[in-house]
Order: sequence, then structure tokens, then C-alpha cells
Amino acid sequence: MRPSVPGILLIVIGLLFLLRNLGFDLHLGELFATWWPLALVAIGVGMMFKNRRA
Repeated sequence: MRPSVPGILLIVIGLLFLLRNLGFDLHLGELFATWWPLALVAIGVGMMFKNRRA
């Protein structure tokens, strides 16, 4: 069974906020501003492999 993208996204966001609440000094705005293109790449790769299976 393949996990859904929104579920994974919610888990990652929840983990980031949990780490921040536990005292890790995460600058979520800077982290998001730096790494948001990676989400687009991951979605594109997922779509590409999904189309090959069909």
C-alpha cells in the first residue's frame, strides 16, 4: 500500500513542530524557504513513476 502525499506532509510538519516544542532551535520559516522546491521535485517524481505503472 502506497502512503498518500498529504499524510506524509502532515507527519513531517507535525514532527517539525514537535522538535521545536522539545527545544530544538528550528527556524521553520527559513527551513521552508530553503527546502520547498524539494517538495515539488518529490511530487513530480512520484507522478512520473505513477504514470509508468498505469
